[in-house]
Amino acid sequence: MAEPQPSHIRILSDAEARPEKGVYANEKDVESIYDEELPTRESDFKRRQTFKGWTLLWLAYQSTGVIYGDIGTSPLYVYSSTFSDNPSYDDLLGALSLIIWSLTLIVSTKYVFIVLRADDEGEGGTFAMYNLLSRYANIARHDPKKEKTVKLERYKSNDLRPTNRGVRNFIEKSRIAHTILQALAVFGVSMIIADGVLTPAQSVLGAIQGLRVVNENISTGTIIGVSCAILVLLFLVQPFGITKIGSTFAPVVIVWLLFNAAFGIYNLAVYDHSVLKAFSPYYAGLWFVRNKTSGWINLGGILLAFTGVEALFADLGAFSRRAVQLSWLCFAFPCLLLAYIGQAAYLSRKPEAWSNPFFETVPPGMFYPSLVIAILAAVVASQAMITSTFQLLSQVMNTSYFPQIRMIYTSEKFHGQVYIPIANWLLMVGTVIVTAVYNNTTSLGHAYGVCVIFVTFLTTNMVTIIATVVWRLHWAVVLPIWLVFVTLDGLYLSSALTKVPDGAWFTLLLAVILAAVFILWRYGKEQQWKSEEKGRMRMTQVVVKNDSGNYRLTDSFGGGDLTHIKGLAIFFDKGGDMVPQVFEEFLRKFEALPDVQALLHLRALSVPHVAEDEMVAVSQTSLRNCYRVMIRHGYNDHVVNADLGSLVYSHVRKYITKSAARPSPYSGSNAEAVSSASGVETPQEGTAPLEGSHARITSRLEAIDRAYLTQTVYIVGKEQLRVLPSNNNIFKRMLLGVFLFLRENTRTKVASLKIPVDKLVEVGFVKEL
Repeated sequence: MAEPQPSHIRILSDAEARPEKGVYANEKDVESIYDEELPTRESDFKRRQTFKGWTLLWLAYQSTGVIYGDIGTSPLYVYSSTFSDNPSYDDLLGALSLIIWSLTLIVSTKYVFIVLRADDEGEGGTFAMYNLLSRYANIARHDPKKEKTVKLERYKSNDLRPTNRGVRNFIEKSRIAHTILQALAVFGVSMIIADGVLTPAQSVLGAIQGLRVVNENISTGTIIGVSCAILVLLFLVQPFGITKIGSTFAPVVIVWLLFNAAFGIYNLAVYDHSVLKAFSPYYAGLWFVRNKTSGWINLGGILLAFTGVEALFADLGAFSRRAVQLSWLCFAFPCLLLAYIGQAAYLSRKPEAWSNPFFETVPPGMFYPSLVIAILAAVVASQAMITSTFQLLSQVMNTSYFPQIRMIYTSEKFHGQVYIPIANWLLMVGTVIVTAVYNNTTSLGHAYGVCVIFVTFLTTNMVTIIATVVWRLHWAVVLPIWLVFVTLDGLYLSSALTKVPDGAWFTLLLAVILAAVFILWRYGKEQQWKSEEKGRMRMTQVVVKNDSGNYRLTDSFGGGDLTHIKGLAIFFDKGGDMVPQVFEEFLRKFEALPDVQALLHLRALSVPHVAEDEMVAVSQTSLRNCYRVMIRHGYNDHVVNADLGSLVYSHVRKYITKSAARPSPYSGSNAEAVSSASGVETPQEGTAPLEGSHARITSRLEAIDRAYLTQTVYIVGKEQLRVLPSNNNIFKRMLLGVFLFLRENTRTKVASLKIPVDKLVEVGFVKEL
């Protein structure tokens, strides 16, 4: 059975591949037959990983050590952040009811059961939702270099209900809708990354401040110094990878959550089990009736109960949906519920303990063990956001919203686990500075909560669109659910925004700066793609045969005859189709043709390794002894090395040899039609394009052998971009100027290619924006 193809690739029908005699209408028809398209396999597309059995349990164990450090340490400070005085019994029940239902509705129902299903082939976060939506609706342009590895799955209009089709048509046709969706996705990513700067500072500083429970005389300078030292150590261990870090941190988080559950059960049994009434949402409503405006403002403390929920989705790519669902529903969720219920049971009898709810509710004899595990848990709590930052940066880089910086895949088994060195060190510097400047958790807490609720609010709205366009749910199902969650998120968001003047402005400013960088880079890349697209040509538009049977440039390129250069020339081709820009510029500048040319396209896949029999694909062009070569490679396959020439040579030779047995799509006057229309070499009657007589095959084999033995040169393009003042206003010129500055300082250097430098040729050319 033929492999399925993505919708953006045109597959020739039998009628097109074998037209009737003399029906070649134009040169394009000739080219579509003569330049064979490199195949796209189902394995070229990113696919989610699925795990079962012990592997799934192992992933769930790892996720506990990474994801729940943040949300799991919230019992340390939720009640103290909510109340400012001894709480009444009714207020305590109201706060507990809000915590229970927030964890149930926002975390368990919305995120674990709904949002985790809005992933993009296993990737999570607001940007993954945007990428998922862009595969089902025409709202974004894809990078031409990676376009053929994007699996487009847009439904036919007849397969959608009128309402669903109307929503899709609106977001596809409205440029404002395109901009808003892009901004929401980018801003959501930026908020989480900004949170990645704050969370380590908040959690570690809070843990070290907890030492004042033992010794009140510890100075602020000592706390800041120790906190910064621990932060540096935390970032130094990141290169070990998520699997090792998660496995190491998991026992700490597991013991911490078990302590909370056990302490909760103890306090519930010893003090006041009547707080279980808080499971009724009546007491959550009574909270607002009793406290009115102050109750709404104090939601800023309640929302700290689910800080870290955004990491639960953003870190999805490092684990899997089932692993996260398993670890949350079977372990973290019940432990946290017991923790908050137990603290409320204690506070109902001793309300004066509200300022330090965790340590005051510790059973007799467990203070020092709980202090040690609390500090350790708070230290590792920031791992959730650090991992999220790596995951999200990898997404924005892969979709051309950020320059390509070095990214390391840390696991061959779990494909989504990545580490980004430069991001790690920048995060470290940022958190150390924030720790030193803010120097206490109160001011940091004001900035902290806004990140979380802003992202959950954006997520609610984006997943609603996905439910309509991608999942094709009826509007009568989507609308009520959206109203429930947008109301809940809106309450928390409006409360959190009241703290913008008290420190939350820092988070928003940092997120806006990051979002501006992402959007600016994407804008520059889209202008670059437009410029590059203008010069795309077919082979017959560049090279033709002259009257003597030799090759020359077409008239549009000067019409000069092409001389010959000995050897095999490998041209690096970004797109994998049409005439590569570097090949075109080489012919234009030197008016010379190597004996054998290989137009090499590297296709990076999201797997560690590609099977040897699937790695290389070869096809021919309409130019004699010119072949397209595509090398598929995984993230741990290093194909650009000293043996690259040998790899290309062996597979081209194998292709020539095997082509002799292929059936021919040409016969009779079809060959004559091709020859007269294209002006290039034409196969004889009854042969495939590459074949002919035995002498022809022998000639081609001799050509590739002779060229390889003579020399192999690698030719890469160095594209310079220039902004044309006549085409751009002052504002656009400023934006493109910043883009070019970033591009010049982040582009990959030729020296980084692991091929012999003395065999490397760089051809420069200029594109105008």
